[in-house]
Amino acid sequence: MAASGGRHFLQIPGPTNVPDRVLRAISAPTVDHRGPEFAALVTELLPALAPVFGTDDPVVIYPSSGTGAWEAALANTMRPGDRVLMYETGHFASLWAQLAGRLGLQVEVIPGDWRHGADPEAISARLAADPAGAIRAVCVVHNETSTGVTSRVPEIRAAIDAAEHPALLLVDTISSLASIDYRHSEWGVDVTVAGSQKGLMLPPGLSFNAISEKALAARRSAGLPLSYWDWLPVLESNVKGAFPYTPATNLLYGLREALRMLEEEGLPAVFARHQRHAAATRAAVRAWGLEVLCADEREHSGSLTAVLLPAGYDADQVRRVILERFDMSLGSGLGRLGSTVFRIGHLGHFNDLSLAGTLSGVQLGLRLAGVPIKPCGVDAALELLGEAHA
Repeated sequence: MAASGGRHFLQIPGPTNVPDRVLRAISAPTVDHRGPEFAALVTELLPALAPVFGTDDPVVIYPSSGTGAWEAALANTMRPGDRVLMYETGHFASLWAQLAGRLGLQVEVIPGDWRHGADPEAISARLAADPAGAIRAVCVVHNETSTGVTSRVPEIRAAIDAAEHPALLLVDTISSLASIDYRHSEWGVDVTVAGSQKGLMLPPGLSFNAISEKALAARRSAGLPLSYWDWLPVLESNVKGAFPYTPATNLLYGLREALRMLEEEGLPAVFARHQRHAAATRAAVRAWGLEVLCADEREHSGSLTAVLLPAGYDADQVRRVILERFDMSLGSGLGRLGSTVFRIGHLGHFNDLSLAGTLSGVQLGLRLAGVPIKPCGVDAALELLGEAHA
């Protein structure tokens, strides 16, 4: 790739751009993670983190990727051979199901078309057919990063309740937390899974479990092998401002600064900004004459938009052209979507002008790659953004 001036546009759906304030916080000198300065950080950090999850329940922080938080959610609540109900909304929902199988759980997957979220009616029907309560948990990805589809978690909770089923509700918010409205306690979620590298505006390296009282009770009767992922030693140590193992100290400094930024903007404004950028991106895609992968207007993601190309055109080639000519990275198609889609990330530390530049690069790249489009996508997005500021 030829050298170019200006900054690289990182418009994948995570890891996202890290704000300068957060980078400066991370670069602080490392302190003793068993000393009083670090204890003060933890004591400040944990209460500040809870509102982002929409809860007063405890939140456990791990030095890991989001995959680790998936394993922690299951390992702390399940017994060997327990049955879990998964909904196939995309690539990451499928990976979570595979992980559950490797833990020795019986995994039942409701198949999906990767263009819709988890269907509350299908979940309700399956639970109604399980009067003995053999299904121990329902696992759902809130925002499927591979497809740009957001499942309707409150309706899924209502479906579980309507079936009068005791199953736990485990929800992956890795690409929705701090980007899309989410309410762990109000929506009756038992374990929320999250990661640092998307809406929280940090590098990869931290993951999270928010834990309901029902989930904690399940931990006490769980039987899967546990050590690193065990909630109880972490919660016990956190009371004293510590962790049972060496934490990612400097990432926690960054997390504190990211939480300050979210508080300054206000979570409702953060969510509205993401929805505005998502709507402008969809306006551009449709004005180009292309198709948004998400097929249900109720389920469009505020974090990313997956763009479906016409038959015969290669989304990976489009991404290569855009990277080589304009120094911008877009998300690839994952799993069975392959080279049929590319994904535009519009989450985290991002504003209207950043989106305008992103969509300009996409429009130029589509034309250079020979994809037949109408050259008015950017204008459609700008019109929508302008209306928001009128």
